Amino acid sequence: MKMKFKFIYISAVLIGLMASCNDDFVNKRPLQEVPEDLVWSDAGLAEAFIYEIYNGFGVGGFYEQQMASMTDEALFTHPGRGINTVTESRSNPADQGFIMDTYSYQNMYRRIRATNIAIRELKAPRFNDAQKANELLGEAYFLRAYFYQQLLRFYGAVPLVDVVYELSDADLTKERSTYESCVDFIVDDCDSAVILMEGTAKIDGRANTVAALALKARVLLYAASDLHDAATAKRKSSVISGYSNPEFLAYTSGNRVTRWQAAKDAAKAVLDKTEYAYKLDLVAPVTAQEGTANYMDIAMGGGSKNANVDGKRDLILGRFFNDIKDERGGWVGRDNGPNGYHNWAGNSPTQLLVDDYELATGEKFSWANAAHKGSPYSNRDPRFYATILYDGANWKPRTDDVKNRDPNNQIQTGRYEVGSGSGNKTAVFGLDMRNSPIEDWNGTYTGYYYRKFTDPNPAIVDQNTRQQIPWPLLRYTEAVLNYVEACIELGEEGEAKIWLNKIRFRAGMPAITATGDALKTQYRNERRIELAYEEHRFFDARRWMIANETLGRKVTTIAVVGALKPGAQVSVYKYDVNNYNYNYTVNTLNPGIENRVWNDKMYFTSFHRDEINRNTKLLQNPGY
Repeated sequence: MKMKFKFIYISAVLIGLMASCNDDFVNKRPLQEVPEDLVWSDAGLAEAFIYEIYNGFGVGGFYEQQMASMTDEALFTHPGRGINTVTESRSNPADQGFIMDTYSYQNMYRRIRATNIAIRELKAPRFNDAQKANELLGEAYFLRAYFYQQLLRFYGAVPLVDVVYELSDADLTKERSTYESCVDFIVDDCDSAVILMEGTAKIDGRANTVAALALKARVLLYAASDLHDAATAKRKSSVISGYSNPEFLAYTSGNRVTRWQAAKDAAKAVLDKTEYAYKLDLVAPVTAQEGTANYMDIAMGGGSKNANVDGKRDLILGRFFNDIKDERGGWVGRDNGPNGYHNWAGNSPTQLLVDDYELATGEKFSWANAAHKGSPYSNRDPRFYATILYDGANWKPRTDDVKNRDPNNQIQTGRYEVGSGSGNKTAVFGLDMRNSPIEDWNGTYTGYYYRKFTDPNPAIVDQNTRQQIPWPLLRYTEAVLNYVEACIELGEEGEAKIWLNKIRFRAGMPAITATGDALKTQYRNERRIELAYEEHRFFDARRWMIANETLGRKVTTIAVVGALKPGAQVSVYKYDVNNYNYNYTVNTLNPGIENRVWNDKMYFTSFHRDEINRNTKLLQNPGY
């Protein structure tokens, strides 16, 4: 059967080919489609086919609704879009709740089909460029591995399809493979990609050997985790214990130590690619200011691409954006910024996340400590200031219609007195809260706003200007953390702390010296902070099987009140400890907005009933 492939865009070269290769007065070939025989006979068209498969990345994680809001990192401000279905454990096969395009069962298999076509054709290329064919084949293997990895960590084992189904095929149904088989399949694809792409130039947004190594390291780390060891998972969950097909969720045999060693070795292969080791050669913490700048630099573009310090870049593979297309990924500032700047407050940080940032000294923050409570945003982990906008934080210039109300450009999420501290005074609401005089419906419920991945350039007016910050699909630092975790599980604590402290030194934080369970706890918190808002928390809390005590918690918020000191005179509010006494109160979110609860069925997403109806061999996950 002849296949035709539609492309999102058609290059000038392609248009020229279509116009010049046929002199007939009437050309019946559709101008928006390219015949299969032409695609795989031309290196440029074959490359265009691979380009299109990359659209399976979507916009990375930069959707208006982000996965952070299905964890204890954030709260989605606008109800009714499927987030609550997940956070309240109401997901079911008829109503799964919000699922981003990049985890959609149907979308991922559509992309997997495209990779299977590419692999079939590129194994015996019809064009005379063997190096190009190998590079494209390597990318196809990587992309197939990536899409299967997305499915595996979301649904557990899925049917492994490595052929191109045709309409003439008698049976288009297929049973789920085992979890172990899925891991092996993905690892094999990654290994093939590494070999085929060896020596490939680094190109923004395209895979290379290091990306394949990093993906392999992630998959093997997950494979060694509690959720995917059947004996451990059954012990920790009655829902999983009662499931009759544990082989779809986990390894049912084998040695966990062996799996942790494989995870460690795979991560170490990434660590050896030191051209990505951005500022990880430090032997002591940088200053707090440098720590914040380093973290911002990584978030803005992947390391010294922007700073041009040492030529090293933390970002291994990213989803990049530009102004040619009006993509959702360019609107991070508008989607998440303060309503007082005419933005939408989408994925607002929770107090739960804020509380997990240590003090800059390494001390754990505690509301029971009077000094901490009296000034909760002082002297915190430098990454805090690059991740979260809090009451009193300096930010961009206000828009013309608001600047007279806040000439100091500070985040206002509290209630403050103005007037005379010893006489007449009135209370005013901050410009960036739910009671704001500016678009109050877009105000945060939590008292915080998203700062990470938002370009601080004052010329970028978030409400109407796109930004070009890449989404991090794979980072070198993730591989370092994967290595640290495997070392801890293997009892190699000294090696784990060496690498964990490299990350902390870059962030301006002191070394961790803990051992045993305390070290594991600190590692997990370090991973939470370093990878905040990068979609890791959703999966980490599940694979560690700690979701009940983390993701299942009620969202906490902050209430800030600024009372004028006696004698103070203020006409236009400004955060100022000389004029104000501030009081901070932690509250629990109104359950009418969101009432989080954890059910163990949520360790895996259900298969939609339509998919089961289409494929009767597809067995459902536990609890559904």
